[in-house]
Amino acid sequence: MRFLFYTHSLVSDWNHGNAHFLRGVMRALNARGHQTLALEPQDGWSRRNLIADRGEAALAEFDAVFPDLDWQSYDADHDHERSLSEADVVVVHEWTDPALIARIGAHRRQGGRYQLLFHDTHHRAVSADQEIARMELDGYDAVLAFGEALRERYLAAGWGRQVFTWHEAADTTLFHPIPEILPQSDLIWVGNWGDDERSAELEEFLIGPAEDLQLSATVHGVRYPDHALDRLAQAGIGYRGWLPNAQVPQAFARHRVTVHVPRRPYVQSLPGIPTIRPFEALACGLPLVSAPWDDAEGLFRPGDMRFARDGIEMRHHLRELLHDPAAADEQARQGLQTILERHTCDHRVEQLLGVLETLQAPQTQEAVA
Repeated sequence: MRFLFYTHSLVSDWNHGNAHFLRGVMRALNARGHQTLALEPQDGWSRRNLIADRGEAALAEFDAVFPDLDWQSYDADHDHERSLSEADVVVVHEWTDPALIARIGAHRRQGGRYQLLFHDTHHRAVSADQEIARMELDGYDAVLAFGEALRERYLAAGWGRQVFTWHEAADTTLFHPIPEILPQSDLIWVGNWGDDERSAELEEFLIGPAEDLQLSATVHGVRYPDHALDRLAQAGIGYRGWLPNAQVPQAFARHRVTVHVPRRPYVQSLPGIPTIRPFEALACGLPLVSAPWDDAEGLFRPGDMRFARDGIEMRHHLRELLHDPAAADEQARQGLQTILERHTCDHRVEQLLGVLETLQAPQTQEAVA
């Protein structure tokens, strides 16, 4: 089948985590013999910031790292109807321009011979629900929501014909242990400061513990205001800026432990959505300690990661993992096993193909109701 993905960006993962997952999904589809193409806006926000940060060379670097991924950028004159007519399956990400979302849906209603899916990987359905409510999804066959809580939000609001839960996952062709790289430092955190959605949590579960335990620690990410950079420096934490996601496995391998600090909307309003970073860290065989979030869907097994209820417990868990190599190795082994058994991009492609089969099958009156 020919898959067409409308994405905010495939090339840029600058403050754009969905690019990680999409790349892995496209590669998994390619490995099964399907054809994939990603379309992204030429002036997309993430792409513009990547070029401002690293220059046009960053685009060439992407092509060198991912020669197997086909993508095109589009401008206002792009012939979307022609692109759509050449696809069997079209997946449209929710950061796509609302006018284009409506245009694609109208094309599908007017006889487009492809299956059309809307893909939501953000918390705007609860944090900015009017933006999602204005999306014209009548022409879409189904919605893919990256968590059960988000799926239930779509159903309750009446957005979309059918809604399926489709979690993100790790691209294990990239994210895997690298035993030849020996750890050189204690703690790494890869994440963006963002919009004060976890400022207090970063202090409690990352900065404070690293400072008190005098850990050799590294932070990668973007959108850190000056006061945050000052605080990291005060705590003795090395700030290294944006890191291309394809280089994150090597960075993980150079450290002994990582932490997960979810954004507040995923804790308070969308429980059960871990976002992609825990999947990637565990896939690399790195012990992980998480700030509180509710694994409401049972994605992980007890022992895959540790949970800290507060900063005191975070200090305890970090100290133990860093001073007990056997405990750290066992936790890393179990977390990696869970990823390989449940949470790879190949698992998600299998699920996606199942969704497409479900949508193709004749529905009974009970199923429609």
